[in-house]
Amino acid sequence: MKNIATFLFIFVFGHQLSAQDTLSYAYQIEQHREHYKQDFIKDERSPLKEKELKYLRFFEADSTYAIEANFALTPDAKPSEMATYSGMLKPYKKYGVFTFKIDSTEHQLAVYQNLRLAKMPGFQDYLFLPFRDWTNSETTYGGGRYLDFKTTDIVDGKMTIDFNKTYNPWCHYSDGYNCPIPPKENHLEVEIVAGERNFGKEKKH
Repeated sequence: MKNIATFLFIFVFGHQLSAQDTLSYAYQIEQHREHYKQDFIKDERSPLKEKELKYLRFFEADSTYAIEANFALTPDAKPSEMATYSGMLKPYKKYGVFTFKIDSTEHQLAVYQNLRLAKMPGFQDYLFLPFRDWTNSETTYGGGRYLDFKTTDIVDGKMTIDFNKTYNPWCHYSDGYNCPIPPKENHLEVEIVAGERNFGKEKKH
């Protein structure tokens, strides 16, 4: 009887901790998204006004999409031009490659440095990860989504890629922006049911 009681205590206590962790993670993502919305208000170049923020849509926070990835530098990568949806080219350099698993299947994503941004004070360590997946043109923007990091987020060759923080290019909301097109090497053969969804209002022209 004592063993059964101990087992039940451990099970219930563990379940409570798990529920608390889930709530804590959901709160962290909620806070991240609130900051994300505020950035639209603060940036004078923003495609959205404050009254339009209510049309932003997101998948529910899901910690299973916060995935630990191995990282490998690509020091020999040459600078290249990344195409944008406006037809312009932007100078980028591949910084490295993340390798990770989703449902036991291995995937890779390249991460890039914006060479113009890297010349600006305070932005030398910024990294950019554009990608596409099987949700595009269905529940998410057809042009793909983005993630941002810093080089300091990568520690001992590892980093957690949190797809709950993916966001849409400004091109999804309005014309007139130079949004990079995710390179073919960053087209994932899987659904990423996390992060920002399709905007809930018609695009501005």
